[in-house]
Amino acid sequence: MIDSIHAAALQQLLDEHAIAKLIASYGPAVDAGNADAAAHLWAVGGTYDVDGWQMTGRQGVHDMVASSAHQDLVANGCCHFLGPAVISVDGDEAVAVCESLVLLRHDDDQSASGDYRVWRATANHFALQRIDGRWQITRRSSRVLNGDPHARALLIAGFTGVSAPDEKGGE
Repeated sequence: MIDSIHAAALQQLLDEHAIAKLIASYGPAVDAGNADAAAHLWAVGGTYDVDGWQMTGRQGVHDMVASSAHQDLVANGCCHFLGPAVISVDGDEAVAVCESLVLLRHDDDQSASGDYRVWRATANHFALQRIDGRWQITRRSSRVLNGDPHARALLIAGFTGVSAPDEKGGE
């Protein structure tokens, strides 16, 4: 029989694993151009804010992945790699943070297969909620790591387990 302390520790590990798997699923879903799979990672009313470009709900994420601009990236060769996440779980809510790289295939005359170049290096802050028994993204905020103070604020908030600040530094 598992006592309550061990049960709580086990639940913590299971939650962290489920969230890590959800976040890790984003790259393969968008690199496959699978708009349905990518959108399903979000809560119905969740948001995705990339450098001020706001996608609202699963439909917004779906539309981005299904767009000709994104599908062109997929057709040429791209890799969205999200690094390991730092995850803080509090009951049915969680915060996670990770950094990501987007690699794009670059054709040149010296390589038949082309090589890959880093297109973006980004800070990613996730707010998640357990909804209908599964973890879903309620808010993702991403900022390019180009010295932008908001990108640093997202990282700090994430690894300390707090909500993402708005652009002015508040919550």
